[in-house]
Amino acid sequence: MIEAIFTYEFLQNAVLSGLIIGLIAPMLGLFIVVRRMSMISDALSHVALAGIAGSLYLSQQVLFFAALNPVYLGMGAAVVGSLLIERLRRVYKSFEELAIPIILSAGIGFGAIFISLAKGFGTDLVGYLFGSVSAVSRQDLYIVILIAVIVIAFIYFLYKELFSLAFDPEYARVSGINERVIQASFMIITALVIGASMRIVGILLVSSLMTLPVAAAIQVAKSYKGALVYSILFGEIAVVIGLISAYYLDIAPGGTIVVTSVFILLLVLFGKKVRS
Repeated sequence: MIEAIFTYEFLQNAVLSGLIIGLIAPMLGLFIVVRRMSMISDALSHVALAGIAGSLYLSQQVLFFAALNPVYLGMGAAVVGSLLIERLRRVYKSFEELAIPIILSAGIGFGAIFISLAKGFGTDLVGYLFGSVSAVSRQDLYIVILIAVIVIAFIYFLYKELFSLAFDPEYARVSGINERVIQASFMIITALVIGASMRIVGILLVSSLMTLPVAAAIQVAKSYKGALVYSILFGEIAVVIGLISAYYLDIAPGGTIVVTSVFILLLVLFGKKVRS
């Protein structure tokens, strides 16, 4: 495969995109898991599915959308969904978790409508649902790189604020941290990462890459920063093994990446039980 990577541009795009996503997805996932919002990535991924399906449907009806990368509308839909979740969490102050299934249901509903209107999309939609090694373009790679820069800068400059909000929201508010702005920004960035990851991991599986490496990491790490490092390590291992497996087996990389993450989690749990 190494020789093929230097030969084919689509493999270069897939490998580089995968490695970057393996870095930023678990990095955000740790904050999501600590705040007990793991389902939010599922909700936003289904909203992104609606955006993708809408873009593919409109490409059949309007010439402008035929030349537009569906990833853009998918990311836009995910961003709108993230803002709506934040809005609904304020409406249902005593039942904040209701916001996630509401938006998730809306995403599934709109996605089903667009798919039905277009009488299905064949392989186009399947690539977005489960990922595709050959479908990652140079433009997709540039989008992933740009979003990675934004994610890393966001976490680097607001690490203390995010840490406080994750573990002690009351203290964060009293100390003057603008929870509303930081939380909204975090949600938007999460939506962008989900949108950027759909080409490699797939819309339906991207949430797994944000949570499974974290689930394994918190079993072995002794500190928050340690959990962050282990999350990234496990995420990268899953991506590398998953992409290699997908290439040789000629199957969707999303499935192999997620299954690898599951095996890593099981190995960690088994190892921990043996040591104890």
